[in-house]
Amino acid sequence: MDERLQYIAEHLDAMTIGVDEPFKFHCDMCGKCCINREDILLNAKDVYNMAKELQMEPVDMFKKYCETYIGESSRIPIVRIKPRGSIKRCPLMKEHKCSVHKAKPTVCAMFPIGRCIQMDASNRNAEISIGNIRYIFTDPRCGDDSETHTVREWLGDFGIPLEDEFFLAWNQMISELGTIFHKGEKVLSEEGMMAAWNLTFVKIYLDYDTSKDFMPQFKENAAEVLAVMRIMPTKKDKKKGGK
Repeated sequence: MDERLQYIAEHLDAMTIGVDEPFKFHCDMCGKCCINREDILLNAKDVYNMAKELQMEPVDMFKKYCETYIGESSRIPIVRIKPRGSIKRCPLMKEHKCSVHKAKPTVCAMFPIGRCIQMDASNRNAEISIGNIRYIFTDPRCGDDSETHTVREWLGDFGIPLEDEFFLAWNQMISELGTIFHKGEKVLSEEGMMAAWNLTFVKIYLDYDTSKDFMPQFKENAAEVLAVMRIMPTKKDKKKGGK
């Protein structure tokens, strides 16, 4: 796990902020939040929005700016912005400005506010609701504190709803897929798991027509992937007559 994400996981309670709790931050457009970053993770909606803004197909946008890997703990395909150079600069940063500002990744739009789902580890298949969302304030180490905001106002300025239908659906899906893949890795061959991961990656991140609304396509893709993965072998077959 990235050191920054590890720190957040270990200090979540201390960093949690309420939706109407004030925080101080003013962005001075220094661009520091766009370098030394290996943790700009994208969800399917981010990929769709960025591709649409750049007037590219999602697959072409991904090939040019992103990379994918299997999460160390989640075991699902994860997409991130591929940093460049020794300073690990976001490739979408042009002349110290974001070239997809209107469609920037959610984690960038929310900065320095973060958002996560807090669930009971013993009940990963529970339905995720608004009550499971936690917001965190991270030290931006840039800008200044000349402005005061609340999480509600900050998200509203970027068009991110508190009751975010996609965010809940996305996390519900990846939670179930993660459980399936954890079990599947114990019984499937490397080739079998690669096939499952590749199908999941393509369907949930890339298989979109940017001339059409995103959410209906996402729901259809998610349902298709889950239908396939739910019948994936997750237990070793017992030989007939075996003990």
